[in-house]
Amino acid sequence: MPTQSRERIAVYLRSLIFGVEDSLVSTVGLLSGIAISGVERSAILVTGIVLLAVEGFSMAAGSFLSERSVEEYTGNSKIPLHYSIVGGFIMFASYILAGLIPLAPYVFFSNPLGISVVISLVSLFLLGAFSARNFGIHWFSRGIRMLIIGGMAIAMGVAIGNWVPLVR
Repeated sequence: MPTQSRERIAVYLRSLIFGVEDSLVSTVGLLSGIAISGVERSAILVTGIVLLAVEGFSMAAGSFLSERSVEEYTGNSKIPLHYSIVGGFIMFASYILAGLIPLAPYVFFSNPLGISVVISLVSLFLLGAFSARNFGIHWFSRGIRMLIIGGMAIAMGVAIGNWVPLVR
């Protein structure tokens, strides 16, 4: 495979995996923390939608700017601008779509918190397994690693959500 194709695929895969992982972790962590603090469901939904829109755009811009900065730093002007633009779009789309996974239970279920956490953890495991499989790495250990790291962020959101009502 030509070097330029490998570099393009690397940019796209990095954006996809980073967007999905970051969205799952930050969205479920935020929603869990807010939900456990006793906030009404409508506020949780608005918070989730705002998070997805703002962070999705921010992640896309960050992806674009960081890819271009690395290319400028390394003097790798062979990589066309549109690779970074597409990478940013992939980041945006993957962030938004993945964020709907932990948000959806708040629309469809009366007790959404546990469902949101479980499906997010399963999704993180599957993402880790998927990325490992594409890179020729053992899928199970990579899935467990992503699940544990993501689970730590979720636990942080829950812990802070439990602590906040004590501050009021």
